[in-house]
Amino acid sequence: MSRNYKFHNKTGLYFVSFATVNWIDVFTRQVYFDILVESISYCRENKGMELYCYCFMSNHVHFIFRSADDQPSELLRDFKKYTSRKLIQVIENNPQESRKEWLLRMFKRAGKKNATTTHYQFWQQHNKPIELWSEKVIKQKVDYIHNNPVRSGFVINPEDWKYSSARNYQDDFTVLEIDEPGFIQ
Repeated sequence: MSRNYKFHNKTGLYFVSFATVNWIDVFTRQVYFDILVESISYCRENKGMELYCYCFMSNHVHFIFRSADDQPSELLRDFKKYTSRKLIQVIENNPQESRKEWLLRMFKRAGKKNATTTHYQFWQQHNKPIELWSEKVIKQKVDYIHNNPVRSGFVINPEDWKYSSARNYQDDFTVLEIDEPGFIQ
């Protein structure tokens, strides 16, 4: 993996993106989004995650975060490990999931291609962490994250996407709490 895509500064502020294997559109049901929300809330309360910006799309996630415990790699690893297990479990047990067999087959196929996976693989392995070092770069990534649903054609305004901190920046904390982004004016 490229040196550019590692957590070199353990105290740094990072932009990360990660996607489902094969870019499968998994996040099409409320219950799946709820798992991401609950997992982030848990990480904020118990694992030292400072979350400043986020967006959940149908097949990928964006964050701007920092690890208060100086363990960004471990924090993200644990988040992805837990959410992958929980999401697969919920898919397996969801009688409303019309794509259940296909989804599980795709996750199993991806898992067989990965020597470090024993059964299913839900997330792609890379996170592409980029350390954010200036206010200009931070604002650029915040705009990128918040405009993702707009560029995808799902909404006209960033704050209209339910699973985005663009709503938080408009003082709407109904979906997920974030940390105060004091570095953004």
